[in-house]
Amino acid sequence: MSTTVIKNTRVMQTQSPFTVSEHVDIVIVDDVIKAVGKDAALKVVADKVIDGSGKTVIPGNVCAHHHYYSGLSRGMLISAGAQTDFIQVLKEWWWRLDRGLDEEACYYSSLICSLDAIASGTTTCIDHHASPSYIAGSLDTIAKGMEEIGVRGTTCYEVTDRNGGMQEVEAGVEENLRFAMASKNRPLVRGMIGGHAPFTIPDEGLGMMAEAMRESGAGMHLHVAEDKYDVVFSHHKYNMDIIDRLEKFGLLTDNSLLVHGLWLNEAEIEKINAHDSFFAHNGRSNMNNNVGYCRNIQKVKNLVIGTDGCGGNMFEELKLAFFKHKDQGGSWWPSDYVAALNRGNQLVEKYFDGKFGKVEAGYQADLTICDYHAPTPLVAQNAASHFVWGMSSNCVESVIVNGKLVMENHQFPGIDVEGIYREAAKVAERVWKKVDTIAP
Repeated sequence: MSTTVIKNTRVMQTQSPFTVSEHVDIVIVDDVIKAVGKDAALKVVADKVIDGSGKTVIPGNVCAHHHYYSGLSRGMLISAGAQTDFIQVLKEWWWRLDRGLDEEACYYSSLICSLDAIASGTTTCIDHHASPSYIAGSLDTIAKGMEEIGVRGTTCYEVTDRNGGMQEVEAGVEENLRFAMASKNRPLVRGMIGGHAPFTIPDEGLGMMAEAMRESGAGMHLHVAEDKYDVVFSHHKYNMDIIDRLEKFGLLTDNSLLVHGLWLNEAEIEKINAHDSFFAHNGRSNMNNNVGYCRNIQKVKNLVIGTDGCGGNMFEELKLAFFKHKDQGGSWWPSDYVAALNRGNQLVEKYFDGKFGKVEAGYQADLTICDYHAPTPLVAQNAASHFVWGMSSNCVESVIVNGKLVMENHQFPGIDVEGIYREAAKVAERVWKKVDTIAP
């Protein structure tokens, strides 16, 4: 048994109703918060004591949709053709990159994505993976990187027929099911049943995914209607709305995650809500890909926030999503967006034992310690405004995941961070050269 104490700190809850408590102690035993309050640690014999004076402790942020395979893409130098629509972006950039990934590249992508997430105060990443040249065993490689750095997460493989028809579909489903079953008792990483997008998954593939979900108990993780092309394809090929097609195969469950959804209609949103499925908004990626704006997000019941592979910094992502929303005439306030970010913990609870998302006794100890200097009063009524307008990843000082201090005073104990980044740069350069030879 190990006991960690954070003494005399400020606790700011990011789950509605927002609360702020000053000068309290947090007592953590193994992986669970045992007590929070004034003098809560007075008689506690601790293995580790953290001075929380002047610090603000919040529940760890959740990136509800990530692409760890994008970790080596930053500044990628390749020759690429025109990218004037979304399908061209996929074919000229992302689908060439993922075909160039091998085991080493997936491993270093996982390491650096996990480091970046922890450094910015993100304690859980919901990953959506693709590496068509390395499918079998790829999810173990992603999980290995997550576990070595200490981030919590789920991962899955993007089932698709875009490279190899049904043989590729079958390989993707097999990898999803294998990992989802094998990871049930892993402390930090669990499996979902992934799919790329409806326009690259035939009915036979959706049926196979549904069977894998029933066998494993895991939910689906799938892009839907990121671009209008997905909707048009569904109408042309299947004469159905996308959500009707997914519902037909029983893929809408309360532990499933649909991503983007920019071009879904209101009736489809209502069906997603009726099935209690989660819906990830990725504002920055949507802007980058010029696919439009998701105007129905205020009607989504279980809205969560992701990055779609644009890193793991949820402070940054939330600001961009909030300001884009206001720019588009939306009426949500900072509290609505911060609550959506925290709601990612409800998805985490579908895959891990315990309660997540609060700094409170009985909850899992996934915490971010911020060195945030508030220039104005920080109270319950304006906590979310401080989160959006003042706090940032720059103030993240230490991070605890599953009760373990994985980053302390900006340092990763026992991890050669410089060495990892140095080696990742070498791997990236090798991958880029390979990608440059791959035709769209």
